[in-house]
Amino acid sequence: MISLDVELTCNYPSSYQNPRIEWKFDSGKDTVLVYYNGETDWLILSLLLASYKNRAQYYPQGLRLRGVTRKDAGEYVCEVSDTSSGSVGYMEVKTQLQVQVPPSVPVAQVPTSASIGSSVTLACVENDGFPRPKISWYKNNILMPENPKSNPIFQNTTYTMDPKTARPGNTFNPVMQLDSGEYLCEASNANGLQRSTAIFMETYERNVGGIVAAVIIVLLILGLIAFGVWFAYSRGYIGKKTNKKVIYSQPSETRSDKNFQQTSSFVV
Repeated sequence: MISLDVELTCNYPSSYQNPRIEWKFDSGKDTVLVYYNGETDWLILSLLLASYKNRAQYYPQGLRLRGVTRKDAGEYVCEVSDTSSGSVGYMEVKTQLQVQVPPSVPVAQVPTSASIGSSVTLACVENDGFPRPKISWYKNNILMPENPKSNPIFQNTTYTMDPKTARPGNTFNPVMQLDSGEYLCEASNANGLQRSTAIFMETYERNVGGIVAAVIIVLLILGLIAFGVWFAYSRGYIGKKTNKKVIYSQPSETRSDKNFQQTSSFVV
């Protein structure tokens, strides 16, 4: 269960008459100033610091955080210095805050169909739970063991599973006909558990002979088309132009006084 309020303590020596106190938060990526010497002395150095302004309440030798979320998990450092006694006094107290979060509803990534003989990977996505949830897989509502040979129901299957995260990698390699079924994943930690929506994966036989026959038919059709084009071109049906020739002959010089004729001939 997530705590809504958290109190962090910083016990410094009573000899510190005028202590200067700083609270810092280290998320592992950035260090943010949470509190500095009094409620009115906020230094808004970043958006993260601004988020603490209305949630962090200082009290003598301690700090109270309200509305804690997973983003608040990390190391809190209380730094105290004092010069009232004439010598510089300094100390720091480190507190590791862990915010436990139940897992959210995971998302199962399962293909709806897979060809027999292929390799299929399943994945279960859950990013909110802390500590990191354990992932378990179910087939037809039956828990899938990490080692399929340990259960007679799964001993003939070929899946593998990472024993640390239960995140399958190349789960079925190769896919078999008996791998068809309904799959879901479960995310669980000490704070709760959630299950994904079940997805049915159907396995099918790949028709290799049909694919080869289809390829051959396509090649034959392309060959016939190529032959038809070549034949039409070679016969002059396509790709050749015809030119007409016109021959004009001069009229004969022999003339008759009675009859005048002009002859011409056109040869195509």
